[in-house]
Amino acid sequence: MDMVDWSDPWLAPWRGVGQIVVDHTRTGLDCASALNAVAARHEGLSGIGLQFVPQAALPAGEAYEAFIFRTRKVPTRHGLHDLFNGLCWLQFPATKTRLNQLQATQIAASGIQPVRGPARDALTIFDENAAFFQGPDVLWNALAAKDWHALFVTHRLLWQQAQLVLFGHALLEKLVSPRKPITAHVYRAWAASNLVADLDAWMATDLSAEKLAAKPFAHLPVLGVPGWWPGNDDPAFYADTTVFRPAREKPDRDSK
Repeated sequence: MDMVDWSDPWLAPWRGVGQIVVDHTRTGLDCASALNAVAARHEGLSGIGLQFVPQAALPAGEAYEAFIFRTRKVPTRHGLHDLFNGLCWLQFPATKTRLNQLQATQIAASGIQPVRGPARDALTIFDENAAFFQGPDVLWNALAAKDWHALFVTHRLLWQQAQLVLFGHALLEKLVSPRKPITAHVYRAWAASNLVADLDAWMATDLSAEKLAAKPFAHLPVLGVPGWWPGNDDPAFYADTTVFRPAREKPDRDSK
């Protein structure tokens, strides 16, 4: 866990609580116990009675999401993936609770299948790899169109009016070892402010299985965000089409 560089700009919303949890692990606590020590004093979790438990607490054959929904306990391994998952519960308790409700509902309706259906697949993608965008229409439209030059060069100064908050715990884990191709599934948020608490409250009311099944995501190589990576102030950074891929051309319906 000492691999995490909390000075990385994308970790700004996570820095304070993340450093505290890691400091607890340095005293000999495992990840679950360190998260519980912080959760006990965390206002966001006080109303949902959540507890982190060792992975061994998950009964054999019971789905992870269903167990959390039934017990309000989160099985947690000692490692970066589950550290970031726990931090997501600390920072976005309402959003994570809503996701868990939606996941448990899907499992109750169709059980555990070899292949996830569209809704459960989208819920998993959101939980693991989502990021939340707040900002001007012109930036969102450029992102949705994969117009990278407009997004990061022409309208670069508009990023001062925008915010991208990483949410997916697998995404955060991957960025411990940053690589240019790491890409987020970006969801547009309309929270009343850019505070994490307001964003959490808005996301929890907006999410639905139906909306996520429609895949309302834009794909963003996150190290392209201005100020997030050395060298991305040079327009040539975005000319790498293996990372900043152009939008696919729509088939011509009149062609044969």
